[in-house]
Amino acid sequence: MTDVEMIRGQTAAVEQHERAGHSEPRVVTRQEREAAVRSWLLLSAASASTSQTEWDRDGIALLRCGALFSAVRMSAELVHAAAGAQEPGEVRDFLTAALFDGPTFFDQHSARYYALVPASTAARKEWREKRHSPAADGLGLGSYVGVPRPGLNGPHDGHFSYWCVPMHGPGDLCAPEAVSQLVSHGRRRLTTQGAVRGR
Repeated sequence: MTDVEMIRGQTAAVEQHERAGHSEPRVVTRQEREAAVRSWLLLSAASASTSQTEWDRDGIALLRCGALFSAVRMSAELVHAAAGAQEPGEVRDFLTAALFDGPTFFDQHSARYYALVPASTAARKEWREKRHSPAADGLGLGSYVGVPRPGLNGPHDGHFSYWCVPMHGPGDLCAPEAVSQLVSHGRRRLTTQGAVRGR
């Protein structure tokens, strides 16, 4: 069964449940949610089987931006300034609130945070014109990003990339305006901190 067939099958099961007159909400387990997210993300892989192997082996897989999603890459310095914190739990709580539970992950190796956003986000003027670079950049068509395996939530031994805020379902992405506001807030705080240090 291909990934597309799997997603269609899951969608059909929910629709059948609703047509059968079941108005009560269907309970979805964490494992089912992660499997649906994994299948959806793998639609952006050059090879779904290769990316799945990379996730199993390394905890991270290279996925294509610009079709299903884009990403906003932010420096740790910027995110920590916006959050007013560096401790992973505090940063997670800040990102959860600021991005309305939208999916974000952290690459400890490069000290960069990534917010997954709709594919069209990279075409917004602020990202096209690189207004926030180098503190933050929009990654769209032609870009690739190393995405951690769904389920790697929080720092893990042996894995340098993890979800700060996990993706809760296929296509559940950050609001572009919320990400832009977070970046602007972080830049203002960095400017203020720099001015205070320069006194």
